Amino acid sequence: MGAHSSKSSSISISPSKNRNIWTWFQAEWHEGNYPIMGSADHGTWLGTLIFDGARYFNGVAPDLDLHCARANKSIKSLGMNPVISTDEMVALANEGIKKFDKDAALYIRPMAWSLEGGAGVVVADPNTTAFAMCLEEFAMPPADKTTTLTTTQFIRPTLASATVDAKAACLYPNNARMIREAESKGFANAICCDVLGNVAETALSNIFMVKNGEYFTPIPNGTFLNGITRQRIIKLLRANGEKVSEVTLQLDDFRTADEIFLTGNYSKVTGVSKFEEREYEHGAKSKLARQLYWDWAKNS
Repeated sequence: MGAHSSKSSSISISPSKNRNIWTWFQAEWHEGNYPIMGSADHGTWLGTLIFDGARYFNGVAPDLDLHCARANKSIKSLGMNPVISTDEMVALANEGIKKFDKDAALYIRPMAWSLEGGAGVVVADPNTTAFAMCLEEFAMPPADKTTTLTTTQFIRPTLASATVDAKAACLYPNNARMIREAESKGFANAICCDVLGNVAETALSNIFMVKNGEYFTPIPNGTFLNGITRQRIIKLLRANGEKVSEVTLQLDDFRTADEIFLTGNYSKVTGVSKFEEREYEHGAKSKLARQLYWDWAKNS
């Protein structure tokens, strides 16, 4: 696996307290929160850093191959060349998983960035891509965990204004300010819209609603990632005979929904107990989506 090595990340540090982490970088595994970026790396000061996130829990890593493939797609979207194949990335993740207890729940994070700038400095030199993979122990949230939502003044960018076709780290400060705004109003997360005022997703994940027994979710329009877990949930629901529609939705559609739930890699499926002043039951349709995913993951 021939990843480019950074010239500057040679300092080792002791494992972080209370964090169980293993990081693969420069052809070997390092325990703890190992430094991987240098002060002059292009990704450090000009933001050419991508990541993806897969989960390992209950002895399985659902859709690991899709997450690894998306990491390489994101690398290309930021103008860099991948240095490790999807299959090699999957093998590396499986190697790292063996460093943890078999019952551990993990967050698997492949990352890549450019070491040097090309012509004009700001553009990444596509042939100086560095790669690392970080596996960190994170418990899966309980099945009955729910969250609360509000609205936000901030919007999702378009492909014409940001690199929304990649899972790029530079996009996340915008998400973070949505969360800060939501927390200032006493909520945990926020539904964000696109430039036209249509619901896109939340600050942290894709979003679904249930109305009159049917599932609805915003249709991908290039302003947010069509999440791997989102796609999986849609397939599983439809295979179970459920009606799922990808449509243009407004905030008022969610205000009058019977149930709301979120999908994302970190928590997979999370029910919503409150949107603004309205409270929601963690209902049967939301629970079904989660159960279908867990049943599928068990046999994946």
